[in-house]
Amino acid sequence: MTDTAKTYNVLFLCTGNSARSVMAEALLEMLGQGRFRAYSAGSRPSGRVQPMAAELAAQLGYDARRLRSKSWDEFAGPDATRMDLVITVCDDAAGEACPVWPGGPVTAHWGVDDPAAVEGDEAARRQAYFAAFAALRRRVELLVALPLDKLDRLAAQQRIRAIGEPPA
Repeated sequence: MTDTAKTYNVLFLCTGNSARSVMAEALLEMLGQGRFRAYSAGSRPSGRVQPMAAELAAQLGYDARRLRSKSWDEFAGPDATRMDLVITVCDDAAGEACPVWPGGPVTAHWGVDDPAAVEGDEAARRQAYFAAFAALRRRVELLVALPLDKLDRLAAQQRIRAIGEPPA
């Protein structure tokens, strides 16, 4: 990871690719200052983006029309964009047998509670989305602050994985 002019491709994974992973994609695209190109996918995509996730992405300034729920198979083939980082954001996807990613990217798990699973009134659901969005934003901010161009692969992997670990 020692190329200063490099743009890092990052794939965020979740099961349904409808909330957490798409919010992470939008956050990194907006906060990454051109150093990152963000993607998202799911092991079993729901086929639609959750409206509250799209709303939060739009409030950030991201064109929510770019968000779509898609399979991780799009990123696992030999002609797929080569990923530098693959980050799971839900426990289900982290526990699944993932495809072999071309190029052997750095991998990490940043578990975030699923806001789409929250039941109740709109205020309760909205609060769950705000909490997930805030957790993802903090982690993306930490990623963006890393001096990836100065880290070897092992150091980068350790630092990126540490971002998703619960505070001691």
